[in-house]
Amino acid sequence: MENGKCNGSSTTKCNGAAAAAMHVAMLVTPGMGHLIPLAELAKRLAARHGVTSTLLTFASTASATQREFLASLPPAIESVSLPPVDLSDLPADAAIETLMSEECVRLVPALTAILSGIRERRRLVAFVADLFGADSFDAARDAGVPRRYLFFPTNLHALTLLLHLPDLDVSIPGEFRDLDEPVRLPGCVPIPGKDILMPLQDKSRACYGWMVHHGTRYRDADAILVNSFDAVEPDAARVLRHPKPGVPPVFPIGPLIQTHCAGDDDAAAPPSPRAACLDWLDRQPDRSVIFVSFGSGGALPTEHMRELALGLELSGQRFLWVVRSPSDEGEVSANYYDAETKKNPFGYLPEGFVERTKEVGLLVPSWAPQTKVLAHRAMGGFLTHCGWNSVLESLVHGVPMVAWPLFAEQRQNAVMLTEGAGAAIRVPESKGKEKIAAVVREMMVGEGRGAAVRAKVAELQKMATDGLRDGGAATSALDEVVDKWTGGEK
Repeated sequence: MENGKCNGSSTTKCNGAAAAAMHVAMLVTPGMGHLIPLAELAKRLAARHGVTSTLLTFASTASATQREFLASLPPAIESVSLPPVDLSDLPADAAIETLMSEECVRLVPALTAILSGIRERRRLVAFVADLFGADSFDAARDAGVPRRYLFFPTNLHALTLLLHLPDLDVSIPGEFRDLDEPVRLPGCVPIPGKDILMPLQDKSRACYGWMVHHGTRYRDADAILVNSFDAVEPDAARVLRHPKPGVPPVFPIGPLIQTHCAGDDDAAAPPSPRAACLDWLDRQPDRSVIFVSFGSGGALPTEHMRELALGLELSGQRFLWVVRSPSDEGEVSANYYDAETKKNPFGYLPEGFVERTKEVGLLVPSWAPQTKVLAHRAMGGFLTHCGWNSVLESLVHGVPMVAWPLFAEQRQNAVMLTEGAGAAIRVPESKGKEKIAAVVREMMVGEGRGAAVRAKVAELQKMATDGLRDGGAATSALDEVVDKWTGGEK
């Protein structure tokens, strides 16, 4: 693997029959943000080490988008949909984190049987669960899988917080949001209490208890694989490289971002039409366009959506905006389980906006090919929700960011990116059109902080690319993990 692209042949490190026979099962808790990096890990294992994989997905997210994605994966990666789980006894307002955690626990008996079946047919060397799936370690243990790993799809700052959360639960009696001082953790940027992970903001809710529980269960892993890289959070990486007793070893193996490998597509199928937004980008000057997207699961409140439109217009910058309908309930995470906009999103924009900006902006409903957009020469900035997949895609392609976090760990990511990595400028909390315009202009053409961020992102892009080369930090970390499988270690 080089520059995040697979070739599936020349980079294969282990050619022996034993290596080719190795198989890994990976549990994917709901959300494309969880599925994509695990699928990329499976691609990397196949391309470099000849390891095959089974992706185990939840029935609650068996969408057309997910099915299409799974069908596009190389032959070395198969998928199995787990049986449906009845969650009707949970409160109607149960948080996403609660739903995913409950579904995982209730699937343990079925998962045990499936893993036992895989063991009968394959040389199953390891089981990998992502961040909401640590309770599935019980299934792997009962099925006799020799090694159990946690895959953490976000960054080292979030992992550090969750590893310390059982202790913080005792030492901080009140709510994080009410703290006068930021939370200080080893190797991490100080995080203001109001920016701590969203599911930790109300200790009376079930999702908070689940997160404390997960932080405890992470210690049952034989190792933790993290989708991050040392250069973007060097102090946290240094601390986790020498964990305290009882904490598993941590391997930063990122950035794992969506790739389109040779052989992924059916050669007999007709080529897909090129997205119209890419044709539009072809007509724009280099590094002149800011891409605006809040991920597959995010929706803005109507008021913020209108202010964003007016701010983009006021900035005078070229823009490509993936527009989604605002949530009926006002929940910014309303589209998490279903990423398809069901209403005409353009109807929520200010009157006359589309006509006034048609010469400098392009509006795309619901979806755009994000990795291809960010890789385009015309891309000069990315106004993002700070979901970690999007952050890594931006860094890999050298695109500086404007941070507009919505939910989950995104506010905490925004703090790390702006105050630690220096890779983003954050939109002020008030979200007024003038402030939005000022931040966009600074990121795109500013000679002060904007210039510094642009230079820092170029530096991080090189270090991310270097880490994925043969002998690079990320590649060597994954090699070390696989070498344990061939040597019978954990």
